[in-house]
Amino acid sequence: MLKMRAACERCSHALPPQSANAYICSFECTFCEGCTTEMNRICPNCKGELVRRPARTRTVASVATSQVASRLRRLVGLG
Repeated sequence: MLKMRAACERCSHALPPQSANAYICSFECTFCEGCTTEMNRICPNCKGELVRRPARTRTVASVATSQVASRLRRLVGLG
């Protein structure tokens, strides 16, 4: 599951899970839109491309519940 860091690693600007203004690299380094623009969309940690982070629309609890249900279906032979 993608780690949804709550703040920009550079300026500490708040980035809630549903934020559309968060950017990440392939190592999940997280930055706000302003810092990403200033860094030319290049992660200062790994030099990878920074792309818009997807917004989390479901709660973690509902995801965990659906994963458990999916595993149970496979164990019982229903899925």
